[in-house]
Amino acid sequence: MDLKPEKIQRVLSKYKFRDVAIEELQKIHRIFPDLDPHPGTYTFTDSSQKDLLKLIGVIPVKYDGRSYNIPIQLWLLDSFPFTPPICLLKPTSNMVIREGKHVDAKGRIHLPGLHNWDYPRSSVVGLLNEMIKKFEEVPPLSSKPTEDTKDPHELMAFVSNLQINDGDNRHLSQQNIKVSVIGGGDLGMACVMSILSKCNVDKLVFIDLTESSTKGGSTDLEMFHLPKVQVSKDLSASAGSRVIVVTANSWSSEESYVKVVQTNVDLYRGIIPSLVHFSPNTLLLIASQPVDIMTHVAWRQSGLPPTRVIGAGCNLDSERLSYILTVNLNLHKPAWVIGELSDNKVPVLSNVGLNSNGTPEIARSNSHKPLLDRGFGLMKNQGQRSWSVGLSVADITNSILTDKNKTHSISTLAQGWGGIGAEVFLSLPCMLGANGSARLAGVSLGPEEDSKIRTSVNTLSTLMSQLRI
Repeated sequence: MDLKPEKIQRVLSKYKFRDVAIEELQKIHRIFPDLDPHPGTYTFTDSSQKDLLKLIGVIPVKYDGRSYNIPIQLWLLDSFPFTPPICLLKPTSNMVIREGKHVDAKGRIHLPGLHNWDYPRSSVVGLLNEMIKKFEEVPPLSSKPTEDTKDPHELMAFVSNLQINDGDNRHLSQQNIKVSVIGGGDLGMACVMSILSKCNVDKLVFIDLTESSTKGGSTDLEMFHLPKVQVSKDLSASAGSRVIVVTANSWSSEESYVKVVQTNVDLYRGIIPSLVHFSPNTLLLIASQPVDIMTHVAWRQSGLPPTRVIGAGCNLDSERLSYILTVNLNLHKPAWVIGELSDNKVPVLSNVGLNSNGTPEIARSNSHKPLLDRGFGLMKNQGQRSWSVGLSVADITNSILTDKNKTHSISTLAQGWGGIGAEVFLSLPCMLGANGSARLAGVSLGPEEDSKIRTSVNTLSTLMSQLRI
């Protein structure tokens, strides 16, 4: 690997661990000689820029008896190798990206190795080997079908793939509907009862973790033999779940809030990867506290796309606000509470009526602000009790299982929404269906509301930076 060019040396001189980075680059070249270093300027989501090294080239992938070279690009941050690279597909003009578990629509690559990066145990060589293995299971690129397609095998493979996916969806709807609730206690029990009442499930697995501080309740369920409910203490019982609700908490007696939250993070480290291993196509619904942080942690630890890891967030507050606006104030439009589940959350309104079939959008109108503020004030004295959160969780679960595409204010990856550059999870209006969540477009908030959102972004970013994920 040629690192002698002046431009490369100039960029390398800015790396915090230059000598270690050079050593790692040489290791990469020995195993993957088709990846070459280039200097470049990376633009982050908050529009800030930094001069970095990027590795450009191909990795060999075998699929269906044929060999392919998958074009990739790895941006090495200036703290490399102690931080993971930003991994992207670089499709040629005759290729299309196949969005899936490990690749998003923009070609960003998501792998467990990236989310669990821990140098020196983690390395780019190991990451590339993991990438090859995952891409051999599900290729990330397909040939773009055109009238001028020369290779009939590539076109047939493309068409066949579309047919297979369509068949899979039909098969999915005929499978038994299984939901799992992880974590006992009052909230876990409330979720079980609410899901049984609200959702049409064939099987509901209740896993009461002994290491959780919110355990208990499984004995009563076993005693009374509720239909469709299976009680277990083994995470493998959740295998094949369409939705997995996580209510488990592990609060310590530490005085520091960061250390208290860290005990919950440590609990998640032992359960989230296993849950995804047993149910790779599941959607994770987080109800543990603090919900925005724990949803973020679950996403990092799961390796799933952010559309498939959500938190209960402000959904309960949103449903209460819509109800109050309709019944008490005669404003028949859906409303949502967005932001952090704290005093910094803010109310927003939909531009369509309750019975409209149109696509909802967030509306900002000064004429509606007094009604929103009044409705928001009326609901402030209503706390979040276990049974009310359980009902909210069941409502979210039902929208996923029935592919309802109802809009919920759920904790989701907020990066890129409304100019947010940081990687944080906040409650935002999202349409929920069988394939996960889709955010509604951002909107310009008023100065007061925008200030609250920005404060939450800074608070959550600071806390996340202090946690060992």
